[in-house]
Amino acid sequence: MLTIKTLKSDALLLLASAIWGFAFVAQRIGMDYVGPFTFNGVRFALGSLVLLPLILRNGIRRNPSRKSTSPAGTKTLIFGGGLLGIALFAAASLQQVGLVYTTAGNAGFITGLYVVIVPILGLFLGQHSNAGTWIGAFVAAVGLYLLSVSDELTISFGDMLELIGAFLWAVQILIVGWLSPKIDPIKLAFAEFSACSLLSLITAFIFEEIVLNTLLQATIPILYGGVLSVGVAFTFQVVAQQNAHPAHAAILFSLESVFAALGGWLILNETISSRGFVGCALMLSGMLLSQLYGLLEDISFAKLKAVFERK
Repeated sequence: MLTIKTLKSDALLLLASAIWGFAFVAQRIGMDYVGPFTFNGVRFALGSLVLLPLILRNGIRRNPSRKSTSPAGTKTLIFGGGLLGIALFAAASLQQVGLVYTTAGNAGFITGLYVVIVPILGLFLGQHSNAGTWIGAFVAAVGLYLLSVSDELTISFGDMLELIGAFLWAVQILIVGWLSPKIDPIKLAFAEFSACSLLSLITAFIFEEIVLNTLLQATIPILYGGVLSVGVAFTFQVVAQQNAHPAHAAILFSLESVFAALGGWLILNETISSRGFVGCALMLSGMLLSQLYGLLEDISFAKLKAVFERK
């Protein structure tokens, strides 16, 4: 039964997915003015600054008399944030460079494959998988073939970068899953975003030319990518998932790729061929199947168990 809390959580998750989806458009527009590493460096710096008020408020609310985090907790935060920052830097860099060579829609759908890749990589960590993981992966792979692989059996450079990036996004999510029980999620995100920003800016100073005038020209896409996509949408996710139904969250998060394609069509005049459209539909189906199969299996088992208990 839907409650007011559930509906509010669903609304926040839908809004977060829309922000993340349209962020692919902002990221692509930003490449008209600044390099990919400059863009990421500034946007993740802004995103980390947006989280500062939350960290300060939560610290005061939980224990006003507490002066600082324990030394062990601080070390874990620094190590975990640094490790996550490296993973995020690698994934976000490939995504951003890939957007120079592919469309926002393609980037959104290919990046979204991380939801299929996560449980597969989890097998190497001893995590349990189910039939939905493999069926979803197969369906998504067929979709990827239709969307990105040409008749000559080649894949574009941009799509290949996005695909490699999807694996790195999956690695980043697995690291989050490992660290989140040990560290406050908002503090962890702040450390992660800060480390990613630092690595991106160092790379930008080495390989790119940073000019104040071009940064000002890219103000709107950078603000969107930093304040809205990194800061606000992440906050929505943290707040919403406290009361969100897992099935609802799975579906709403998968809509990020749909919003990316919609934004590319509305703002950038991007088009998808009929073959690519079928590929996108199959990829979305594979993502949903991979996430929802286990939930549906658990519900069916619970109902079957209840029937036998009544007998």
